Amino acid sequence: MVGALPSGLPPAPDGSLPRGITPSPETPFSAYVHVPYCRVRCGYCDFNTYTSDELRGSRRESYVEVVSREIELAQRVMSVAGEGRTLDTVFFGGGTPTLLPARDLVTVLARLRETLGIAPGAEVTTEANPDSVDSDYFVELVAGGFTRVSFGVQSVMPHVLATLDRTHDPERVGDVIDEARSAGLDVSIDLIYGTPGESLADWRHSLESAVGWGVDHVSAYALIIEEGTALERRIRRGEVSAIDDDLHADMYEVADEVFSAAGLSWYEISNWARSPQHQSRHNLAYWRNHDWWGFGPGAHSHVAGARWWNVKHPAEYERLLNLGVSPAAGYEVPTPAERELERLMLGLRVSDGVAAGPVDPAAMAAMVIEGLLNDEAAQSGQLVLTRAGRLRADEVVRRLAREG
Repeated sequence: MVGALPSGLPPAPDGSLPRGITPSPETPFSAYVHVPYCRVRCGYCDFNTYTSDELRGSRRESYVEVVSREIELAQRVMSVAGEGRTLDTVFFGGGTPTLLPARDLVTVLARLRETLGIAPGAEVTTEANPDSVDSDYFVELVAGGFTRVSFGVQSVMPHVLATLDRTHDPERVGDVIDEARSAGLDVSIDLIYGTPGESLADWRHSLESAVGWGVDHVSAYALIIEEGTALERRIRRGEVSAIDDDLHADMYEVADEVFSAAGLSWYEISNWARSPQHQSRHNLAYWRNHDWWGFGPGAHSHVAGARWWNVKHPAEYERLLNLGVSPAAGYEVPTPAERELERLMLGLRVSDGVAAGPVDPAAMAAMVIEGLLNDEAAQSGQLVLTRAGRLRADEVVRRLAREG
């Protein structure tokens, strides 16, 4: 099961931007390419992904040509809107993009370059499962213009991976990282903490392994139990333990301590990098509310405040594009109050914070006293979370929005 799409307004069949939406040439522009294929469905995942027997009317082999039609649609839409921007970042996510041949990813990237344009020095990333790639694959990616790979490692503990239904061999991860680096790619890894049955010692072992591999970027996410997933059903039946929020908090603090000691600084609540040059520019585009076009089934886009999302199933996505119409399922344009809430929610996630703006100074002062906001930054009119504030970020946003 994958999560439901949000409700929204009906989109224009030709994909044109909503009335009154005018992109700014000063706002950075990115592309997200959703590759919805997985070899198996992980028990915790509710992403818009499909195994071979779930595709029903769609084939992986047709993906490149189908998504290329949406790229051409995006070029027409943005040209009508007076666009002159090129892409600053491109991110292939999923699913497992590297289930496709490297030449397919390179071809899609080439189509983006030919139509929308890619800026010199752009960051181009693909996610990868460690068991879906090898040195030849990396060499082909680099030759095609990729600069970065993000491995879904999640844990190095076999029993944790088994609970998550992850299939890769943790013993191979270090070798794959070395192969990617040798080909010329920057390397990031994703970790997940708080899996039922994972101890603090298990988690520390994964953290120390990441540090030992010498990676320059790590994302560490708390496991969220999504309704309708296999893991949620197992917890409901009592087969595995429920999530322990206090243990989650302890695990986050240990991660921050281990990464900081290894020279990796937090720059977004769930992300650490060795230097500003190693930060994920694509992830920062989301947190800074830049513009991006999301290509592929179920992908979401944001341009000049308007947001829209594509139909979810690959077969329906393909059908609409074959008819020459937009694959968008709906769109929304947030109200000023919703945009202010979004400004706080996104801006507070990053280490340089967000301008206080209309937030009540008394609310700021109260959270400085509670140790949730940085005192020095607050005195300069900037909202920056402390480590304790990062653990309670949602609460901080709610309180600031209520008092603003």
